[in-house]
Amino acid sequence: MRQIFNFNYFPKPPFTTMILKLTRNALGLIIVFFDWLSRPKPVQRTPEQQTKAQDSLAGHSLYQFFACPFCVKTRRAVHGLGVNLEARDINKQPQHRADLEAGGGRVKVPCLRIEENNEVRWLYQSSDIIAYLEQRVA
Repeated sequence: MRQIFNFNYFPKPPFTTMILKLTRNALGLIIVFFDWLSRPKPVQRTPEQQTKAQDSLAGHSLYQFFACPFCVKTRRAVHGLGVNLEARDINKQPQHRADLEAGGGRVKVPCLRIEENNEVRWLYQSSDIIAYLEQRVA
C-alpha cells in the first residue's frame, strides 16, 4: 500500500518543540511537588523485618526519570514499602542510559533491573514493577 502523506516531511517548528518541552517539564515538576506533599507513610516493621525486606532487594535498581509520572508512581510505591532502592536517573547519567539500552533493549522508564544468581532481568511497566516489589518485600 502506498503512503499518501509523509508526516515526517514537515518538521516541527523549533518554537513549538520548545513550548512542548517547557510544558512537559513544568507538569513534571508539579507532579513531583504533589508527590512530595502527599507521599504515603512507609510500612512500620521491626528492625529484623526491615533488614529482611531491605536484603530482599539487594541487586535491584530502578532506572527512571526524575519527573516522569510513571516513575513517580513507582517511587511512591517503593517509599510506601519502606525500603531503599537504588534509583538511576538516565537523564543525568549517560552511562545509566547506555546500560538500560544495552541490557534492556530499549530506553523506556521506569525499568527495574533485577540481578540475582548471576543473571540479569529487566522489568518494565510501573504496575508490573510495583506488583513485583510488593510480592518480593512482603
